[in-house]
Amino acid sequence: MTAKLILGTEIRETILEELAAEVQAIKAKHGVVPGLVTILVGENPASVSYVTLKIKTAHRLGFKEIQDNQPVGITEQELLDLIDRYNRDDTIHGILVQLPLPKHINEKKVLNAIDPDKDVDGFHPVNVGRLMIGGSEVRFPPCTPAGIQELIVRAGVPTDGAEVVVVGRSNIVGKPIAMMMLQKERGANATVTVVHTGTRDMALHCKRADILIVAAGVPGLVKPEWIKPGACVIDVGVNRVGEKVSEKTGQKVPILKGDVDFEAAKEIAGWITPVPGGVGPMTITMLMRNTLRSLKFKLGIA
Repeated sequence: MTAKLILGTEIRETILEELAAEVQAIKAKHGVVPGLVTILVGENPASVSYVTLKIKTAHRLGFKEIQDNQPVGITEQELLDLIDRYNRDDTIHGILVQLPLPKHINEKKVLNAIDPDKDVDGFHPVNVGRLMIGGSEVRFPPCTPAGIQELIVRAGVPTDGAEVVVVGRSNIVGKPIAMMMLQKERGANATVTVVHTGTRDMALHCKRADILIVAAGVPGLVKPEWIKPGACVIDVGVNRVGEKVSEKTGQKVPILKGDVDFEAAKEIAGWITPVPGGVGPMTITMLMRNTLRSLKFKLGIA
């Protein structure tokens, strides 16, 4: 039996409609809307494209959105001063500094300068600590892991007591999603194993996973024989493996592959995310949800 596709493109639309309705309700009752500022240093093409999509999504939801473009030659202190200004701006509830930054700027120092209560990316050490504690302490779960968990929940995949195996231990995806699935919360309460480059027998662990979350950045890493029949497979990998000519535009576009052999895996798994169209569309959606959460915390209604 072919696996059920978990389509992030469809789930994203449902969530954005929910968020837009909530924004309008808060605006009607409290007279405010979420405020999001995105700081972009330089003109990295990939960053510009990603930021443009964030702006479009924020406008669609009725947010106050500020796009603050800065020259590549901005000094570290000037950038820190800019962040401080937005930290003190009561109309801004989310601050996002688009990475990567120029080499002369310390990324860690910049990210740590953001007010933790406006850190809607969830990367500040304070928010990492809140995630570790769990429960009501959590404010802003990192966006990609939050999107993964939302896909699992909305697809109806059972998580209570499930064996979850996470492939990859990055600070952006692997570690936080492992911690989130471990918590005694909705869409979690699972037994979690994390495998990585130091794991002696990766296949052994993957084969027993009820939910297999793969975020290694290696195309085709997970073979079909590693997948337990009926398991839920969440493929976070987005790997460029070549180019092709688009039938619509006639332009060259990248060929994207996940970390899982999708065509073979879909005949074994119970649920599976495609690449593209699975996890990817959820990241910006969760960023918007975190920004709305920030406003709700400020209003005391979270």
